[in-house]
Amino acid sequence: MTYLREDLVDRVDVVDGPHGRLRQLAVLLLLLALIARPAFAGNSPFFKGEVQGQPAPQGLPKAVKNVGIDQHLGEQVTLNVPVRDEAGNWTQLGSFFGKRPVILVMAYYECPNLCTMVMNGVFGAMKALPFTAGKDFDVVSVSINPRETSEMARKKRDAYLSGYHQTENASGYHFLTTDEATIEKLTKEVGFRYSYDSEAHQYAHAAGIMLLTPDGKLSRYFYGIEFAPKDLKFGLIDASGGKIGSISDKVLLYCYHYDPASSKYGVAITNVLRIAGGLTLVGMGIMFYFLRKRAKARLRIVNA
Repeated sequence: MTYLREDLVDRVDVVDGPHGRLRQLAVLLLLLALIARPAFAGNSPFFKGEVQGQPAPQGLPKAVKNVGIDQHLGEQVTLNVPVRDEAGNWTQLGSFFGKRPVILVMAYYECPNLCTMVMNGVFGAMKALPFTAGKDFDVVSVSINPRETSEMARKKRDAYLSGYHQTENASGYHFLTTDEATIEKLTKEVGFRYSYDSEAHQYAHAAGIMLLTPDGKLSRYFYGIEFAPKDLKFGLIDASGGKIGSISDKVLLYCYHYDPASSKYGVAITNVLRIAGGLTLVGMGIMFYFLRKRAKARLRIVNA
């Protein structure tokens, strides 16, 4: 895994419960997340779009039967819900929106494995982006555990900022906590399904992130624990409404389209053909212009 850093895992206060069961559960969730991605549009019980998927296979552990991510593309997230920042101050979720697109990570800060892998993937992909957190986009992480404190959130945030050399961009990273009612409302709106394993005293959840527009509408979903910088860049440009990115980025984006089934950007053949056809017509027009100009010059010489 390109972006999984064991040294950072140790630094972010990883807490194991019952060791054997907990790690087995985390590995199982990761495998399910990776295996289920290609089946998104069909019968995957984990990643479903507008079409409801099949019931989860009966052989799965009870803790993961209702775990997954449903895409709610284009839907509005409620921004006036209460959240608590790293300093312990209560505010509204909307205070972190309004200016820039947002990368939303639903996780919890004492997660022993999967959450750390997802966040590593986000920070690792951002190292290759031409954009800057706090200037072009924001990262907002919200804990799904109502018992976690703002102190836990602050320690986790500081560890990532230090480990990935992002301390100068600290204003673009927000690790939040909130109450149970807000967690239930927010996770339902973004389609993030999880469950609590009472035996292991841990949360079972899928791996993925969401991109939202500055006004809080769900724009893109990306699954897994590693995120291609190209996909993240195009997703942020789309979520910003074209307000970030260079002209060449936007021209290149015209040749790609987002596929919800794979949660990736692929080549848009139709648009590529349109561009190729347009360039061909322009080339033919230029050639015709110079041929006509040459013919007129020859005609003048003959007439002279």
